Amino acid sequence: MRLLQQQANGDTDFSLVEFIDDIPPYAILSHTWGADHEEVVFKDIYKGKGKGRAKPGYEKLRFCAQRATEDQIGYFWIDTCCIDKSSSAELTEAINSMYKWYKNSTVCFVYLSDVPRRTWNIEGDGLPVASLLGSRWFTRGWTFQELLAPRKVIFFAANGETLGRLEDFADSIAVHCKIPLELFDAYPREFRRYSVEERLKWTTHRQTKREEDAAYCLLGCFDVQMPLIYGEGRTKALVRLRAEHDRSRNGRYRRFILDEIPEELRDVTSRVVCL
Repeated sequence: MRLLQQQANGDTDFSLVEFIDDIPPYAILSHTWGADHEEVVFKDIYKGKGKGRAKPGYEKLRFCAQRATEDQIGYFWIDTCCIDKSSSAELTEAINSMYKWYKNSTVCFVYLSDVPRRTWNIEGDGLPVASLLGSRWFTRGWTFQELLAPRKVIFFAANGETLGRLEDFADSIAVHCKIPLELFDAYPREFRRYSVEERLKWTTHRQTKREEDAAYCLLGCFDVQMPLIYGEGRTKALVRLRAEHDRSRNGRYRRFILDEIPEELRDVTSRVVCL
């Protein structure tokens, strides 16, 4: 696992440190991607010398580094630049490890780039959540596991203001996301209390850039690992997910048919959007 560390001085602001075992405490960022050319990626950090500073996504690194420092956490993780996406093997390993990485984080900072600022008194009576829930973060597939996996989740506006913790908004988020409120009661999350069909439907309203990610973003919720086959389509990926879940529970595969996948989750090209 690679982690980012802020440099005290020198030509670079951040460096990547790779850990095999004995991973230190780290903060982790949850966000929605901008256009690909706007994000700071692995090669920008790996090559050093401040590459990527001019990109809009660089603000996310500054934000995460500042918050981690304030929380006395020496390392942090951001998907845009901690994964070398040019390596298909590394990407597969990362996606299969993603839930675990979020789960093992000390804290997850949710950066809502489309919520400019806090528009309410967080200590007042009742917390208006319309601007929070209106963020596109709540419509994306990958952010579903990023909501549920970490032990500690804190939401932030684009200007860095704290919006609140997950527990402050749990009731409203459960209704908005159409998930059981009881999911937030236990940690680690007790996904096995819910049927396969229920878990599949939790993300029917969420969108992914690549259609197969509708299945891959649920790997952690099903506690399975499997190869990524981009190009197989949403339905085949979901069928493989169900088959792998059955094998992990019962020690064997069984043949799944299309009718076992909820109709609203089958291949629908209109759901494939940019992150």
